[in-house]
Formats: sequence, C-alpha cells, structure tokens
Amino acid sequence: MDDRILIADLRREGRSLRSIAAEVGRDPSTISRELRRNAHPGTGDYRPHAAQARAEQRRPRPKTGKLAANPRLRQAVQDGLDRKWSPEQIVQRLRRDFPDQPGMHVTHETIYQALYVQGRGELRRELTRALRTGRAVRRPRRQPGQRQPRFTAPMVMISDRPAEADDRAVPGHWEGDLIIGKDSASAIGTLVERATRYVLLVHLGRGRTAERVRDALQATVATLPAHLKRSLTWDQGAEMALHHQFSTAADIPVYFCDPHSPWQRGSNENTNGLLRQYFPKGTDLAVHAPEHLAAVAAELNGRPRKTLGWDTPAERIAKLLTEAS
Repeated sequence: MDDRILIADLRREGRSLRSIAAEVGRDPSTISRELRRNAHPGTGDYRPHAAQARAEQRRPRPKTGKLAANPRLRQAVQDGLDRKWSPEQIVQRLRRDFPDQPGMHVTHETIYQALYVQGRGELRRELTRALRTGRAVRRPRRQPGQRQPRFTAPMVMISDRPAEADDRAVPGHWEGDLIIGKDSASAIGTLVERATRYVLLVHLGRGRTAERVRDALQATVATLPAHLKRSLTWDQGAEMALHHQFSTAADIPVYFCDPHSPWQRGSNENTNGLLRQYFPKGTDLAVHAPEHLAAVAAELNGRPRKTLGWDTPAERIAKLLTEAS
C-alpha cells in the first residue's frame, strides 16, 4: 500500500516511469504494468487504494494449484515421475503431446513446488525418490553474491592476477592443486609452471591440513630462483586457508580461481590427469616417498610436448635458468 501511494504521488508530480521505478525500488516494467492495470476507465488516473483492493481480490489464499485443479494433468505428471523422468522432460513431453491443450501444460517449477512445498499435497511425497537428487527436502541454491568467505584472510581473485600470466609469455606463474588418495586420507601437491609446463610434486603424506600444505609448499618453492616465483593460482580448497602465511614466507602472491571453474587452471588439471597413470584413484598416496615423487616429476618433465614445439619442460626450464645466470 505504501508503494502504491508513493507511485500515485510521484505520478501527479509528472515524474517519468524510470524515475518512479528508481524511487520505489522496482523495475520500470513493473511500474508501467501497475499503472496500466489500475488506471481509472474514465479519467485514466491512478488510484492507489482502489489498486490495492483489486490486487487483494486477485490473489485469494489458499490458491488452488494447477496440478490440484486438473486430475488429468496431475496423473500425467505422476506417471512421468514413476518412470523416473525429470520434471523438465515431463514438461517438454506434455507440450509436445498436447500442443493445443494449454490445460495440459505446466512448468517444471510447478512440479517441484508440488513435491516440496509443505501443504500443497498435489503429488505423492514418495515421488521425490524418483528425482535424480533423491532429496525429500528442497535445497536452496545460494547465489554467487551470497557465498560466505572461505578463509579468514581475504582472497585475491584470478581477475586481479597480472595480465602477463594469461598469455604464458613470462615464466614464473604457477598453477597448483592436490590429487587425493583413498578415503581422502592422503594427498600429493602438484605445481605446474604455465609457460614451460614444468611440474613439481609436493610430498604431503597422510593429511592435507592447511598447516601441512603451507609448510610443504614453502619448502618446495624455496628451491626456485626469484624470477620463477611470480604467482601461484589455486582453487578455493580448504587446504589453502593459510595462503596469506605462505605468500608472505615464500614471497609469492596467491590468486584464487572462481568457484567451479577448473578451466582457469587448465595446465594443472591436465597434469593431474597425466599423474593418475602413476598414482591411480583409490590408492594410498602416502606410500610414495619424496624420492619417488621427484622421479615421477622428472619423467613428466622429460616428455616432449606439442605445445612447446616438441621441446620438453625440462629443456625449457633449463634454458630459462641458463639465460638468467
């Protein structure tokens, strides 16, 4: 009601639709529809109290859902769920099978609400087991802006990484991740240099706490010359909760990928796939000594790479070290 009174006052002042929308905090199309729907038939004036009364009449509660009001439609949806069809498949099949019967058309959101919203009772509750998620309770999807910070120290995102790291022209920018062993009880850290694809393997043994990862990474990169320590890009795994301490001690800035964006560490993801030939999934990675990890890394670094013009990563890194000296 307060919004409608404000709309009426601003309308009398001769304000534009966009100005009114900005003042009320609504979309301009919403304001346009409100004024058009509730214009007086004779004068065309907008009357907020009459508009409020009409709005209340248009939304009686409880409102009968479309599935509850149409037994034939409800049965068709139930049949689809019994056959383990997804709500989207049911919706599209109904539109194809009944193109000229709008009463047999429904949205997938209506089906989900009929299953999950308490009190609707429009579909059998046990049908939730036919959904691919198998959930009996709907899980709201958090929007990106609502994500809680993963770490106490603020993350620097990949969008702030120097542009020189993107085109791989300047060496010294690394990508990192973990490969996880059986029952998540062991892990190996992997580091890949973006320009040369040179690989370093980090011995972690059993456990991948933030403290263990911090210390192991610090010891590994301590062997690198300063011009090969420009940046490290990692995903938002909990093992990097102490990234600020590592960054300070190792003098390497750490940048984080966006959530669910493994392609932002493409070289590292590819290398992890190659490493599974040596460290299969479902095996205990703690049995591999640091010496064995170094041997595996040396074998990978000795492979000719098409992307390097059939040079090996070891040859490329050796050339960089020679030029620097």
